[in-house]
Amino acid sequence: MATFELYRSSTIGVCLSQTLDEMVSKQILSPDLAIRVIVEFDKSITEALETRVKGHVSVKGHLHTYRFCDNVWTFIIRDALFTNEVGRETVGRVKIVACDSDLLTQ
Repeated sequence: MATFELYRSSTIGVCLSQTLDEMVSKQILSPDLAIRVIVEFDKSITEALETRVKGHVSVKGHLHTYRFCDNVWTFIIRDALFTNEVGRETVGRVKIVACDSDLLTQ
């Protein structure tokens, strides 16, 4: 799994794919150009995530469930309090899925 695959299921990744698909179907872009756009965007997102993102978030709450399977941790937290440099936010239930970043480059 490459780093860019993490953003693909996010809002920006889904919107990019849908927009490019629509542009190809309306013959605004060729399929080859759409693929090149995705490849370049993947490179840009990967570089930004690896070098520019410096924010930190603290999470406190009631750990309801945790599991470790296939080198992936899954945590379900109830009444989670997220704190960062800007402020605080409470969420009733949150699921966090985490994996070792070294595994992404293999």
